[in-house]
Amino acid sequence: MSRTIVKNILSEYFDKIQSGEKTYELRLADWECEPGDTLILVEIDSVSKQPSGRKLKRKVGFVGRTKDYDFWSKEDIEKYGYQIISLLEES
Repeated sequence: MSRTIVKNILSEYFDKIQSGEKTYELRLADWECEPGDTLILVEIDSVSKQPSGRKLKRKVGFVGRTKDYDFWSKEDIEKYGYQIISLLEES
């Protein structure tokens, strides 16, 4: 059964996904996500961290998980690992 998952995203990445330039999402794997789920990306302001009102809806394709990157703290990486999310247009 597919789920709808809501996540915040900074404006610079929101714009790249909206334009089609960015077709994946790299996230800390501290939540479950599977192919077929729907991801709602809520744009937030990079300074205030408040929602802008813009949202994108994408269907989750491939989900890859690894612990080989260092964007987050070592403790969070060891606890959760990573997930790289391929984003597909909603049909």
